[in-house]
Amino acid sequence: MKTDYFKNKRVTVMGLGLLGRGVGDARYLAEAGAAEVIVTDLKTEAELSASVEQLRDLSNIVLHLGGHQEEDFKNRDLVLVAAGVPLDSPYLEIARTSGVPLAQSAALFAQISQVPIIGITGTRGKSTVTHLIHHVLTYVTGEDVLLGGNVRGRSNLQLLKDAHDDSICVMELDSWQLQGFGWAGISPTVAVFTNFMEDHLNYYTRGGKTYEEAMLAYFNDKSQIFQHQEDSGVFITTPEVYEWIKRGLPEFEPKQEFVLADASVLPEDMLLAMPGEHNRLNAALAYEALLAVGLNEDEIFDGFATFPGVPGRLQLVGDINGVRIYNDNNATTPTATAAGIKAVAQGKNVVLIMGGADKGLDLMPLEEAIAEQVKAVVLLAGTGTDRIKEQCAGEVVSTLEEAIKLALSKAERGDVVLFSPAFASFGMFNNEYERNDLFMKLIGEYEAE
Repeated sequence: MKTDYFKNKRVTVMGLGLLGRGVGDARYLAEAGAAEVIVTDLKTEAELSASVEQLRDLSNIVLHLGGHQEEDFKNRDLVLVAAGVPLDSPYLEIARTSGVPLAQSAALFAQISQVPIIGITGTRGKSTVTHLIHHVLTYVTGEDVLLGGNVRGRSNLQLLKDAHDDSICVMELDSWQLQGFGWAGISPTVAVFTNFMEDHLNYYTRGGKTYEEAMLAYFNDKSQIFQHQEDSGVFITTPEVYEWIKRGLPEFEPKQEFVLADASVLPEDMLLAMPGEHNRLNAALAYEALLAVGLNEDEIFDGFATFPGVPGRLQLVGDINGVRIYNDNNATTPTATAAGIKAVAQGKNVVLIMGGADKGLDLMPLEEAIAEQVKAVVLLAGTGTDRIKEQCAGEVVSTLEEAIKLALSKAERGDVVLFSPAFASFGMFNNEYERNDLFMKLIGEYEAE
């Protein structure tokens, strides 16, 4: 591994953020011998104070916050681009014109470490499949299997400290991180593509793209997970994604091993901690990936049996007076919330807490699930809520505390309170993690009473 990769380099980190990834990446660059690390973000120093404080002790880090400066993208050895930066950003164009390489941290980790990577993407299910694969590998091997990509608070460059010749890394990869794999012309050794549905249209319709153009651009980013695999690679997906490949990449001819998976590969009596048919498909995809790296069926099923589930993904977090409480905070699309409703409902017994910032997605699957299996809806304020509130006849509240109190007042013994927002967190919260943590804190306080 190239331990001196960043030595004496001048690097611009575009996007610091508050989730810890940008801080960890900047620290790694500075401590790895970079001559100068310029950290730039549109947010101000006051808005980013929690992150800024963690970098104060590093003399080779320079902060340019509250906006970007053109000079920070010229005469540099590298620009490290945060996930979600628009590809048409004029600052990225300045870097390209100046001959400055662009990189994303997940792909950069893969390039530098050269360790085998199991990469997982998809509109839904990628977190569950990622954590399930990581859990089973750790359980079976007893080793510290690396976990990275789109994982809360985890810097991909910091993973370089723990990577060695025998390492394997499991990475959840969103469409933005996969842009970086495309720039580098690489793909994971084992690639899993769970499904493809509409999402992030507020990002992909930029520049006046039509719906069809936006969906194809989104799919193109996702497809970087398998497009650059070598002959020895394994690509695991579903028949539905394969139809998108034929549509979006008609010239694509796989040279890697190509596996189409469905839930039929699992024993019918196999128990999972995670409810819902969609999670059986997630487990089937994980099963194929684990086979691809050499585990046998008995090892895989033993690992599955000990998997506790993923925080914020249909997570059973409490029982209050006979009412089961599920945290599905990470469901940020209408289809994800619809799937969550169907997974936990037993008749029309769900009290749903939802709402937030609109992403311009189709609401019909959610409206149908609400009509069939939801007895009451409590709505958090937001632009997405404004679109759906009349159709679901929900009551809008201004805080999550009010939402939980109202939902519990509407629920009876045997009912389910499902927190599954269906929309983005922005507006009422800084990010989905803040929303998740507050929900868990408030439920904990109810249970303690």
